[in-house]
Amino acid sequence: MTKVAIIRCEKNAERCPLTNCFKSMYDGINGFSGYDQGCRLVGVMTCRCPGDNVSALAEILNKKGAEVIHFCTCAFSKKSKDGWSLGQGLCEHMDRIVEQAARASGLPCVKGTAHLPPGYAPEVVSIG
Repeated sequence: MTKVAIIRCEKNAERCPLTNCFKSMYDGINGFSGYDQGCRLVGVMTCRCPGDNVSALAEILNKKGAEVIHFCTCAFSKKSKDGWSLGQGLCEHMDRIVEQAARASGLPCVKGTAHLPPGYAPEVVSIG
């Protein structure tokens, strides 16, 4: 089983209990569909705007045993009455933040958890 951590956006922390992210992980769907042996959650942390704490969060998650870090879909996608679409998510710094986390932790960082927009394949950032 792959040991997975999730970093969420503070802008959604008080509205979303990550129910669908956890369900997607346990069911091996959406952003978690690429793990042949399934996933095991090792931690969840919250990124604070404008992402200055993400390097420290990623390092902590690495030390706690994470093998990969996923960033919640809501950070880079938007929900509308027609479903989810890329762009206009909660975080305007998402690409920089994911790269920072990958660099600080040495772990692959994935953009995507639950509710992937149609046609979107989770982006993986690996550095090192």
